[in-house]
Amino acid sequence: MKASVPKELRRCRWAQKPPMVRYHDEEWGKPVHDDRVLFEFLILEGAQAGLSWEAILNKRENYRRAFDHFDPAKIARYDRNRVRKLLADAGIVRNRLKISAAISNAQAFLDVQKEFCSFDKYIWQFAGERPKQNNLRTSRKIPARTAESDAMSKDLKRRGFRFVGTTICYAFMQAVGIVDDHARDCFRYRESD
Repeated sequence: MKASVPKELRRCRWAQKPPMVRYHDEEWGKPVHDDRVLFEFLILEGAQAGLSWEAILNKRENYRRAFDHFDPAKIARYDRNRVRKLLADAGIVRNRLKISAAISNAQAFLDVQKEFCSFDKYIWQFAGERPKQNNLRTSRKIPARTAESDAMSKDLKRRGFRFVGTTICYAFMQAVGIVDDHARDCFRYRESD
């Protein structure tokens, strides 16, 4: 009797290269409730502005090293000397505005934690505290923004966050599973049902 050969998994079209496949299969769209991980994605999504997500994924371990494993209390205390070191670090995106935003975002993040007891509690309110499952035929239909990402962006900016435009917020929402945009033909579609 011949052994059956498993069909290759169908993924969202954008998940082609190994780092993107791994990210798609293991993280993208899965609900995150860990404040440190939420902060990591907030910083990485801001760093990605104007660049490809693959480029940021390739630098992710460097970011973890350079930014104290995304400890917001440590990052909030970074001074000019630390900024100078970060600007010299070829392992990350050496953009003064993005580095400065990471520091001020850490400070704003800590303020939100104090007010809401956790960033998780604050950020998930923009989805009604449940992941939103979209019903997209293909990954080409993924929106760049929604009313929820507009509201999130507006409120984050009001609280002093930077590099949190609505498109960045929507990408963040996808990354941390606040919204699940896996296409209907993707093996991860409705995985959490």
